[in-house]
Amino acid sequence: MANTDESNPLLPNQQSEMKDEKKPNKPISSTTPAPPFPADPVKPLSAVVPMGWTAEGVPMGHGVVGDPIMNRAQWDSGLCACFGRTDEFCSSDIEVCLLGSMAPCVLYGSNAERLGSAPGTFANHCLPYTGLFLIGQSFFGSNCVAPCFTYPSRTAIRRTFNLEGSCEAFNRSSGCCGSFVEDEVQREQCESVCDLATHFFCHPCALCQEGRELRRRLPHPGFNAQQVLVMIPPNEQTMGR
Repeated sequence: MANTDESNPLLPNQQSEMKDEKKPNKPISSTTPAPPFPADPVKPLSAVVPMGWTAEGVPMGHGVVGDPIMNRAQWDSGLCACFGRTDEFCSSDIEVCLLGSMAPCVLYGSNAERLGSAPGTFANHCLPYTGLFLIGQSFFGSNCVAPCFTYPSRTAIRRTFNLEGSCEAFNRSSGCCGSFVEDEVQREQCESVCDLATHFFCHPCALCQEGRELRRRLPHPGFNAQQVLVMIPPNEQTMGR
């Protein structure tokens, strides 16, 4: 009878496998250094998200990737739109136009009151404006002194509501000065100078534009008062016979 192991053609392979099983396994040394893997460098946040600065100097990411200028809102009405628009604020726009042409001190105090909403804001802005107005009319024959001190209100409105400035509007319409507008610091300095120039050369129109913008965005501080419920006792009732 023939041996089945000898007649099996897979005998050499089986024997080699049996020899491998009998060999003791060599322990892996714990001191064997692991293959080096390149560590991923941690990228700074500015390399992932383009950073910019707001007008107040606070760093923040831009709204559109690749666009160095944030998307800013435009003014509700133009600088020379004296009578505003024909909407629910039409009567208020006419009032603003009359105040800006005949009593700019009242309009300036009202704008500051809406923007600041602090007690005494109207008087603290209206009275100094009146004094500057009288100084300009007395010494120079025109209202040229007050605009040099009232232009920060336009800057505050622009920063509060993230409105588009004159430099950005010029860059959007003409496409020039792109590199200059991309720099936040230079652009803000240019916008401040444009605010001063707007108040100096077009002071009544600037006050009216700011008044129309504030009336559409902020209610008057007097309207924020809480309602008082008044209880009226009923009249005396007499029983009829």
